[in-house]
Parts: sequence; C-alpha cells; structure tokens
Amino acid sequence: MISVEEARQRLLKLASLMPVVSTPLPLAKGRFLAEDLIARRQQPAAHMSAMDGYAVRFSDCPGPWSVIGESAAGHRYNGALAAGEAVRIFTGAHLPENSDCVIIQEDIERSGDNISLCGDAPHQKWHHVRKAGSDFSNGDRLAQAGTQVNAGIIAAAAMAGYGDLPLFAGPRVAIISSGDELVPPGLPLRTEQIPSSNAVMIAAMLSSLPCEVQDLGIARDNLASLAEKLEQAKGADIIVTIGGASVGDHDLVHRAATDAGATMDFWRIAVRPGKPLMAGKLGNSVMLGLPGNPGSAFVTAFLFLLPLVRHMAGSAQPWPTSLSAPCTTAIAAGGPRAEYLRAVLQDGELTPFHMQDSGVTKPLASANALIIRPVDAPPVGVGDIVAYLPLDI
Repeated sequence: MISVEEARQRLLKLASLMPVVSTPLPLAKGRFLAEDLIARRQQPAAHMSAMDGYAVRFSDCPGPWSVIGESAAGHRYNGALAAGEAVRIFTGAHLPENSDCVIIQEDIERSGDNISLCGDAPHQKWHHVRKAGSDFSNGDRLAQAGTQVNAGIIAAAAMAGYGDLPLFAGPRVAIISSGDELVPPGLPLRTEQIPSSNAVMIAAMLSSLPCEVQDLGIARDNLASLAEKLEQAKGADIIVTIGGASVGDHDLVHRAATDAGATMDFWRIAVRPGKPLMAGKLGNSVMLGLPGNPGSAFVTAFLFLLPLVRHMAGSAQPWPTSLSAPCTTAIAAGGPRAEYLRAVLQDGELTPFHMQDSGVTKPLASANALIIRPVDAPPVGVGDIVAYLPLDI
C-alpha cells in the first residue's frame, strides 16, 4: 500500500490540463482562470462623487457658492469651477474640473442658484469623492491564474474591461457502477439487492465543479458487461468505476480494465476507509477505481476524484484545505493507515460519528467534516484540537 500523499502526487501526474476556451462572462462562474486577470482600464476612470450634493473647491469653504450647473451619472458637467462656484452633483457623477470635495445635500441650504452651509463643512479635500483609480488601476492584477471564478470575479472582470475570459474547459467524467446486487434508485428491490446510491452521490459531489458528468449505469459482475461499459466510456477525460476494485472472486474491474488496454499506476492505498483504490490510464483517459461501499466511495471521491477534476480544470489549489477544532469525544490511537472520520462540526466543535463502518450511509446525510487521523496518530482526548477537512460540497 502507498501513502495518501504519494497516491495524490501520482494521480495528478496521470492527468493533463484541459484546453483553454474564451468564455463569455455569463458562463464563466465555477471555471478556473487560465491567465491572471489584469485590469484593462482604471476604475473609477475619473474622480466621482460618492454622495448626492454639491461639488465645490475645498479652498472656498465655508462658502457661500453660486450653482452654475449639474453633473449626473453618465452626464458630466464639462466646465471648470471658478472661485465661489458649485455644481449640483449626484452619486456616481464626474466631479467638475477644479473641484475637489462634495458637500452632501443635507448640509446645504439653497435659495435659487445660491447655496450656503447649514451643517458640517468638509474637513479635508476629496471629502465624499471616489478618486480616479481608487478601486484599481490599468494593469493591476485582480485575480491569479488558477482561481475559480465566482460572482465577485465576474463583476471585477466586467468593470476591468472584459466581456469574456480565458478559462480552462471542464473535463468529461464517465461514471460506471458495478455489481449484480445494484438496482437503479427508486425501483422495487429483492432482499439481496440494494439501490445504486454511489453514482448519484458522486455526480452530486461533482455538480459544483466545472465538469460534464455522464452516468453510464450499472455493469454486472462479468467481464463482458464491464468491457461494454468501458467501451462506452471511451472519449471521457476521466473514467470513474465504483465497486469491484477489491480482491474478491467477483471484483473484476482491475482485470476488465487491463483487458481493455489500461495500465494501472497504483492499486490499494494506506487509507481508511477506501484501501482498494485504483488509478491508471485507459487510452487518453485517467481511470479511477473507487471502492463500492458508500462511505469509502464518498471519502475517496472527496480526497482524490474532486481534486483530480479541479487539477484538470486548471485549479492552482486542487486539494482541500485542512482546518482545526476541538473534539468533543475521545478517539483511540491510529494504526498503519491514515483515517478520515466522518464528523459533524457544530458550534466550533467536532463530533465524530460513533459508527464509522464504510457500508453505512446515514452519517453521510449530516456529516459536514472529515477528521484527519494520520498514520499511527496518538489518541485524542476530549477537548483536544484535531485537524479536519470541511465538506463544502
């Protein structure tokens, strides 16, 4: 068995980055930047008013002033202020030439075209003014390559002069479940059958990432059925098999894959749950074989499949980031495999589920964290700080 860290590094070496596609801003959310986002203009482009009021020269305070015009957003006043002059101004409008502060309308008393202070005078230049370039300047880096595009980046890109962005395409992921006992969700069951829950679970886990998921259904426990599904998966960037990756008489995925021409890079890692994890290449596809127990499939998909998709889609940080919090219960010393315990983080404290069997699904319904237990980890006492991964999926 190899370590989790070695498996991670070897897995990413099997993969290649997806092509770069120029993508319109409305379609950019969730994808990863292929280049640094560099501003093509400055914002604001000129000095702008931050409030409704009157633009004046600070040196003319405390007034009075004569109003000579108006400046509104999109309709600037084109003249310059002389001594004792003011321009009525609205939020987002250009400041007239020679003006350097704004007095809010609540502090002004107006009679015809004459105004005077009735409240506080500006205490310095540029009072209530958004100075040119105060948001960003032409050439500023607004986001780094490899960053996942969110609504804020889209807003900044639009303001910076972009209508589309260079983004990595998302990989195509084909999912193959295997097992004679599996039945599609919602159909009647015999006692020896179970619903096929893993494929829909993993597709849901992938839904927040930029990828195209195709569920190819259930392969039966024979080489012909597996070969047919692997043939259907050709053309996918990632082929995910679920189940059949262990060493039992009916665990045929490894043999079917090699018969189809796959080369396996590793098989079995020192992790609990999820030891029977396979990774290799089938043609140009990265092939990842996940265990069939739902707890194992969930944990290994979170630890390996999701980072693989992020990496191929251009993420600069494909691995989940660990945090730490106190534990509410004692945990026994670890063993020769790293463990990832399903847990609930509530009120800043972690509580692992008593039942950590890889075959149970009930804990997955409320788990929002995985407690990290390294190889040969020391025992944990109540209140001890432990590392965990948030399940933000």
